[in-house]
Amino acid sequence: MVTARVDAYVGSVRSPHSYLLCCTPRTGSTLLCGLLSSTGVAGRPESYFRVPDHQMWAARFGLSMAGEGDFDFGDFMDGAVRMGSTGNGVFAARIMWGTMHLLAEGLGRDPGEGSDVEVLERALGPLRFVSLQRVDTIAQAVSWARAEQTGFWQQGDRVTFEAELDLGQIDRLVTTIDEHNDAWQTWFAAQRVEPLDLTYESLVSDPAGTVKRILDFIGTVPPDDWTPVSPHERQTDSINAEWARRYRETP
Repeated sequence: MVTARVDAYVGSVRSPHSYLLCCTPRTGSTLLCGLLSSTGVAGRPESYFRVPDHQMWAARFGLSMAGEGDFDFGDFMDGAVRMGSTGNGVFAARIMWGTMHLLAEGLGRDPGEGSDVEVLERALGPLRFVSLQRVDTIAQAVSWARAEQTGFWQQGDRVTFEAELDLGQIDRLVTTIDEHNDAWQTWFAAQRVEPLDLTYESLVSDPAGTVKRILDFIGTVPPDDWTPVSPHERQTDSINAEWARRYRETP
C-alpha cells in the first residue's frame, strides 16, 4: 500500500480557472474528462488523488519511492499539477466522494483546522467546482454493479467475469449513491461553495453544450475548430435497461 509523507504543501498560485470535477461513479465522468481534455484549454482531469491509484500516478510522475512505497506528497502534487494542466495554466482533477477529506489532510490540514477549500487553494490557487450527478440513480446503480462484477469500467478494460443480476447489490448501491450525493451537498454548503451543477442526462444529450458550460464557468473558450471527441463512450445497453426494470418492479 502506498503512503505519503504528510507535510504542509504550499504550491505557487496558479491560474484562477482551475477546477475540480466532483462526482460519484457511473455519472459519465470518464466521458466528460475525455471531452474536456480534448479542448486543450480545460486541463486534463483524471482521478489523480484516488488512494488505490497513488502508486500508478507516482510512477507516471517519475517520483522516487522508498521500499514501502512512500513518497513526498508535495512532489506528488507537483506531478499531478504538471500532468493535469493544459498550456493555458488550467488545472483539473476528478474527485469522488471520500477522496476530498483525504486530499485536504494530505496537503497538511489538521482535523478541525481550516477549511478544505482553504487548504486546496493554498496548493492550487483559486478553484472552482463542478458537480456532476445522475438523475436516474437506479440506472447509475445498475451500471456500477455491472462494472464491479465484470471489471469493465471504461474502454480498454478487459471483461474478467460475467455479470449476473443481483438486486441486493443494486439496492445497496442506490443507498450509497444517495448518501454520497447528500454528502457532496453538505460539503458544498459547509465550504460555502457554489458549484456548477451538471447531470449525466444533460451530458449524454448535449456533450458539446455541457463542455461549453464548464468552459464558460472557468472563464475560457474552446478553439474555433474544436469538436467534442472522447476516447470513451456511453456504455448503457439493453442489459442495463432490463436490470433497472427488474429492480423497479421488485416489491
